Amino acid sequence: MRLKISARKSDLARLQAFMVGDALKKKHPGLEIEYRFKESLGDKNLTDPLWKIPEKGVFTEDFYGELIRGETDMVVHSWKDLPTEHKDDTVIAATLPRADQRDLLLLKKSHFDQIKNSQALRVYSSSPRREYNLTDFFKSHLPFALNSVKFESVRGNIPTRVRKLLEDPNIDGLIVAKAALDRLLTATQDEFKEVQGLLRSYLQNLTWAVLPLSINPNAAAQGALAVEILSTRKDLHDILKTIHDESTFRCAIKEREILSSFGGGCHQKIGVAVLDRPYGEITLLKGLTDQGKVLDARSLTTNPPQFSENEMWSGDVKAERVPLNVAPLDSKINALYVARSEAWPEGLKSPGFVWTAGLKTWKNLAQKGIWVHGSAESLGEQEEARIDILAGTPLHWAKLSHEEGYESNVETLPLIATYSLKSTGHLGPFTGKESFFWSSGSQFLQAVQEAPEIINRHHASGPGNTHKVIRAYLEKKNAFDPSRVRIFLDQDDWRQQCKK
Repeated sequence: MRLKISARKSDLARLQAFMVGDALKKKHPGLEIEYRFKESLGDKNLTDPLWKIPEKGVFTEDFYGELIRGETDMVVHSWKDLPTEHKDDTVIAATLPRADQRDLLLLKKSHFDQIKNSQALRVYSSSPRREYNLTDFFKSHLPFALNSVKFESVRGNIPTRVRKLLEDPNIDGLIVAKAALDRLLTATQDEFKEVQGLLRSYLQNLTWAVLPLSINPNAAAQGALAVEILSTRKDLHDILKTIHDESTFRCAIKEREILSSFGGGCHQKIGVAVLDRPYGEITLLKGLTDQGKVLDARSLTTNPPQFSENEMWSGDVKAERVPLNVAPLDSKINALYVARSEAWPEGLKSPGFVWTAGLKTWKNLAQKGIWVHGSAESLGEQEEARIDILAGTPLHWAKLSHEEGYESNVETLPLIATYSLKSTGHLGPFTGKESFFWSSGSQFLQAVQEAPEIINRHHASGPGNTHKVIRAYLEKKNAFDPSRVRIFLDQDDWRQQCKK
């Protein structure tokens, strides 16, 4: 069988078409593929920001005509470029596993002093979503004490935009979709070697930060590919289902449906991310609608039992942090996972890459003048940083925490204890309490020592190590019941979902 696959002419679009073609040939070795590449309207108009171009589907509509006329069998799109309006005669028949859906900030190393002195940041991005969601974040989470953040429009493919950043003395940074850069840097075809070398040379002059989805949810379906075919082509449906990733498809569809409910379009100041996790589906929505409604919602699909306010308990850890003497870091360690900002020893210099457990730790480290490359956003150490490609070197991690800190994997994330916890008081009383939210494993362990009777009550935590500590303890006591040990995004999420 011979198939024609169409896509745009840019390096990234061609690469994505090859990814689909290679996946198909791996499943169907006898398949022959002809690629058809051409410019779209959006490639020809590089002057106007996309949200100002009146036509819809500026990167995709030209290819719709090819499908209708039978000139091609399928078109590979970056799914976020497709309009949210439904079409009857074509369908998205498949997608591959999703690349990293987050945005990436690239910042000139040579501008650090200039930014600090002026307390002003100028960033290339034509996205209203990014400007709305990131302005305040940059002011508080970058180590510059910023008073001003200004966004400037930029167009072009990834190498062009990065080159424009480096050549413009008035611009400090650029925001791009991380998936695009990751894909280009890992392409295996010889024709992309030149652009890979160019991008690596550019990155030598830049530092970067992976921007958190809870602050800046992605454009709907960002990082996902869409394979569009005629609705009548059952033969292609059968072939494409062999490479189809249902989880990516489901999350992308839900994101597009949510965006569509607010009108759709790249002019919207709206980001929406849906994350498929073993413990449930997370939906993050943030932005401003055309009608002026502020959107700021985080949810995790669950159906917990209900409790009155008097039956619910949460509290702070009652412990003093006592600094420990810390030996110099092993020279091979070049990446640190920081559980709390207090775990960063006085005088420690960054070994290369810094990742934080949550955004509060990110903010506190930034205020100490430390550049943070990203965060697990309080979703736990099991959330992969996915920065190996950008780092361009093997990463050797260690975790900074307290000496009783949970070690999820001593080989891949060994613990470096920088302080100890000294109890300063009781957590209780817990009389009449039926549901508890624990902010740390040590807090839970202290509580069950004070009041062993709470073991068989309802326990809640975030999805990270606290949950693992609770589960391990209860399993040891033969008291683990999954209906009584639940995961929530945070304390507010627990209260909102459990309160009668």
